[in-house]
Amino acid sequence: MKTIRISLLAATCLAVLSTALAASAPSKTIVITANDSLRFSVTSITAEPGQTLHVQFHNVGNLPKDVMGHNWILLKADQDPEAYAAMAVGAKADNFEPKALSGQVLAAVPLLGPGETGDVTFTAPMKPGTYPFLCSFPAHYAAGMRGVLVVE
Repeated sequence: MKTIRISLLAATCLAVLSTALAASAPSKTIVITANDSLRFSVTSITAEPGQTLHVQFHNVGNLPKDVMGHNWILLKADQDPEAYAAMAVGAKADNFEPKALSGQVLAAVPLLGPGETGDVTFTAPMKPGTYPFLCSFPAHYAAGMRGVLVVE
């Protein structure tokens, strides 16, 4: 019984300490641009568990939204971005964000046309790992519009 109490106390202390450390991490702003060349300006983001992240996303391209719109979708670590992109092709009415897969998304900036800016603020997952992000406009993921959030 004494061992169980000590184990519970140690687990509680670790949980409080990890929460305090995550809360002490300063918030981070990430500025990402996308253009008509089908590239994100930032393809790797690092964060601490629980850190507040603010993504400012700018479509600096010139082509119309209906042929070259861009969005930024961050998925959970265990999700397949290629499968998400494939499902997104049929979700034009939902700006290429399939409602059936909304449970896979951690954060998103909606579809933007040329010269438009969007942003999202979210908390990095507490679980260390690699979390994929992508543009889900048709063929953009396949062309290379992808990256990762690394939580460490």
